Amino acid sequence: MKIKLFMSIAVVVMGLLAVQLPVKAEKVCLVTDPTDSPLNVRDRPNGEIINALKNGREVYIHEIELDEQNRSWAKVGGYYEGEYRIWGWVFREFISCYER
Repeated sequence: MKIKLFMSIAVVVMGLLAVQLPVKAEKVCLVTDPTDSPLNVRDRPNGEIINALKNGREVYIHEIELDEQNRSWAKVGGYYEGEYRIWGWVFREFISCYER
C-alpha cells in the first residue's frame, strides 16, 4: 500500500516537472547607428574609445547612466565567439531594443 502511494506521488511529481513553463520574454537590443559606421564603445560614459560594434550586433543593456550633458549611455555586453562579455559604454540613442 505504501509503495503504491509513493509510486503514485512520484509519477505525479515527475509529470509536473515535465511540464514546461513559458519562457520569460527577453529584452534584446541591436546596434543601429544611423551613420552606418561602427558604434564606438567607451570605457565610461563619454570616455575613451576602447572598441567599436558593427550595426546589427546584438547587445544586452546592463546599466544606463547620464553624462554631464544629460545624454543617456548604456553599458552593454553580448556574445563573441560563443563567450559572453561586457564590452563597455555606448551612446544609448544608437541602440534599438525589443522583446524576444
